[in-house]
Amino acid sequence: MGASNWTLVTEFIILGFPNAREIELILFAVFLLMYALTFTENIVIILVIGMDYRLHTPMYFFISNLSVLEIGYTTVTVPKMLANIAIQSRTISITGCFTQLYIFFFLGSAECFLLAAMAYDRYLAICNPLHYTTMMDWRVCVRLALGSWLGGFLAPAVPTAFIFRLPFCGSNVINHFFCDSPPLLELSCRDIFEIEVINFMVDTAVLLSSFVLTMVSYIFIIATILRIPTAEGCSKAFSTCASHLTIVTMFYGTTIFMCIRTKTIQAFDFNKVVSVFYSVVTPVINPIIYSLRNNDIKQAMRKKLERISYLLYIGIDM
Repeated sequence: MGASNWTLVTEFIILGFPNAREIELILFAVFLLMYALTFTENIVIILVIGMDYRLHTPMYFFISNLSVLEIGYTTVTVPKMLANIAIQSRTISITGCFTQLYIFFFLGSAECFLLAAMAYDRYLAICNPLHYTTMMDWRVCVRLALGSWLGGFLAPAVPTAFIFRLPFCGSNVINHFFCDSPPLLELSCRDIFEIEVINFMVDTAVLLSSFVLTMVSYIFIIATILRIPTAEGCSKAFSTCASHLTIVTMFYGTTIFMCIRTKTIQAFDFNKVVSVFYSVVTPVINPIIYSLRNNDIKQAMRKKLERISYLLYIGIDM
């Protein structure tokens, strides 16, 4: 198409999940419930950890950061998706689209780095228990958390800046439920090969660096656990990192799949399905994994509920 025939795009239309209205309303109810659960679960975890001094340890400090990330991770996409379904207004401004794109990948990258930091924390706790409190003091914890947030903030800066400078013309329909980079790049009038290479390099750098650090930590953890002479000792050591390992498996499984997906898979809209899993479903499951498999959090929650029940009883009795 010649440059003279371009019709520049001033806003985008997010296609979402085009179906019969009845199916859209079912999806709306499901996504609303999942978002409400995600928000509530993570807020409860943050409050319980904040109010119980016994949970003021490095592991729970990182869990609190993870909960904040996942609240933001879902909030940047799901409310807009729900609004699109509810009021049938699927438009989003170019500025809004790029803001959503940047924040989503900022939080996703930060989660990669935070999971690596949590793996390092578990490595020190299991492999160096006698020196754990001195090696993982609060200064180290804060630096690791800030490094995760800063790394996540910087990672999408260059790719987003390059995409933002692209001209968009012709169709303005994004075949996704949020502003993701692959469907967005397909709408550009210019050759996108260089930007695709930059995207791939940044994604690979973030995923590979955090994944390798996480796996190295777990190699040492597993080697240490296997040297424990008693089955009870092995079980106790493994239980301290089982929740984190489960979440790492789900997170990297879906994100790596998205990075190596093929054009054939894209044609069948598998991208949307996988994106729903890691941006909507996983944030609901993660707090459940942490709370149900963690006796400290369960006991803290139970005590807070008992305290609230007692205060309510006193108030009603008075």
